[in-house]
Amino acid sequence: MSFPEAMETGFQVAVDMVIFTLVDRDLKACLMRREHEPFAACWSLPGSFVRLDESLDDAAQRQIEETLHVGDAYLQQLYTFGDPSRDPRRRVISVTYFALVSKDRLPADSFADTSGATAWHSVYALPTLAFDHEDILNYALTRLRYKIEYSAVAFELLPDEFTLRELQDAYMIILNDHKLDKANFRKKIREANIVEPVSRYRETGGRPAKLFRFRDDAQLETKARRFFP
Repeated sequence: MSFPEAMETGFQVAVDMVIFTLVDRDLKACLMRREHEPFAACWSLPGSFVRLDESLDDAAQRQIEETLHVGDAYLQQLYTFGDPSRDPRRRVISVTYFALVSKDRLPADSFADTSGATAWHSVYALPTLAFDHEDILNYALTRLRYKIEYSAVAFELLPDEFTLRELQDAYMIILNDHKLDKANFRKKIREANIVEPVSRYRETGGRPAKLFRFRDDAQLETKARRFFP
């Protein structure tokens, strides 16, 4: 195809974001209700077209800041979705990302209402999504599950200080596997040498639970380590 022909066909590049958080013992994704056609009133992933003067990563970070007013979120590029019919308006190529945000960084009222323009929905009870966003979200969830098998990125979804029970719960919720052996899980975390105790406890209604934090000198990701199975 010649350059003039390529210009005539034209297409746009967008970034679409799968933003995860953990709240109420559930893994949730941020969704936005569309105001206009196509798919008016349907839920979709946060996204926008890439500006001429910004990189893909900058566009993704901008979208997070505009959606949640949170900066410096953990961000990873996932995949490029480019089916010619994915957007009925025109040819749109979507570069997708997932982001991990602790609920502690979000406003307290963020989870009170799921009927507004922006809301958090359980990944295990999603509404019908616009475009191919269900495929994108499912792909992001698969990648997240794979990633926590060999890395500590799940810590990005936790507060700065947490109990070992809260850490194990995070893994079980993400993996949708509530049968992780407690002793084996703690053994793997201990061997990984990525957490350290702090001099505080969490009141639990019974015996206070010791608090831990992610070590400042620990590596968030390493291919040499595998937590599970």
